[in-house]
Amino acid sequence: MEAMPCRDRRVVGPVGVPAAEPGMPASGEGGQRQLRFAEPGPGSGDSPSPDSSGSGSGSAEGSRCYCAGGNGCCAGGGGGGGGGEGDAEAATTTTPHEWRGSGSAQLKLLPMNDQIRELQTIIRDKTASRGDFVFSADRLIRLVVEEGLNRLPYTECTVTTPTGYKYEGVKFEKGNCGVSIMRSGEAMEQGLRDCCRSIRIGKILIQSDEETQRAKVYYAKFPPDIYRRKVLLMYPILSTGNTVIEAVKVLIEHGVQPNVIILLSLFSTPHGAKSIIQEFPDITILTTEVHPVAPTHFGQKYFGTD
Repeated sequence: MEAMPCRDRRVVGPVGVPAAEPGMPASGEGGQRQLRFAEPGPGSGDSPSPDSSGSGSGSAEGSRCYCAGGNGCCAGGGGGGGGGEGDAEAATTTTPHEWRGSGSAQLKLLPMNDQIRELQTIIRDKTASRGDFVFSADRLIRLVVEEGLNRLPYTECTVTTPTGYKYEGVKFEKGNCGVSIMRSGEAMEQGLRDCCRSIRIGKILIQSDEETQRAKVYYAKFPPDIYRRKVLLMYPILSTGNTVIEAVKVLIEHGVQPNVIILLSLFSTPHGAKSIIQEFPDITILTTEVHPVAPTHFGQKYFGTD
């Protein structure tokens, strides 16, 4: 039979970032995508993110720059990549961007649209019912998981259709697993299983010491061959980044290299993302929003313990 070509065949390996909107630089050589946060206005009533403590609270006129490389190229922006500046809810640009450093892109945002923005709004709304909160969180988790799966390796394959034609497609390479950081990371497990029914999932329990406030590992259980697998590390809220840093160190102790770890999160602060990338330059972080104020109530409200 004559082979029927796949016209929209996916690229094997990591998926590229969508084209920039008009007026934004393309993501080719020399191009950078930018993400800006508005500075808080007078009388802002929001409380600062936990990341803002000890990280400086200096302000500058205009918007802060969190462009690729953090070189402060945005108009009116201060030094990019600094965490904790500003304590007001702010709007971000609606284009995906990559935080480039050490020659590679580590921080990747889902392309912003009204659907994602609505889900983020419901999750942040203190008046939202728990039912609406969980429903919106599960939808947002699914979107992040789907994009995370896009960044796993694929191989080309040919299948036969019911009409007898040959179809050239792709399939997942074997050797992937998930790891959730308890407790809030467990909220993302079902979204991963909905997409990969037989995927193996490990767990890490990390809590902060009451006296030193340092993250401490209490429990870790992984597939025995995790050192040969690509890892989807799940943790919905990146505040200080300390918990994730400790989790990655545990994975490294079990033979996992940072360059095969994809961190799936829903929200991140600039400080949290920067801390993780500085500690592990080869790790990939996938999230929906980078904002100075993280919804740290996520785990309590999702599991009904708020």
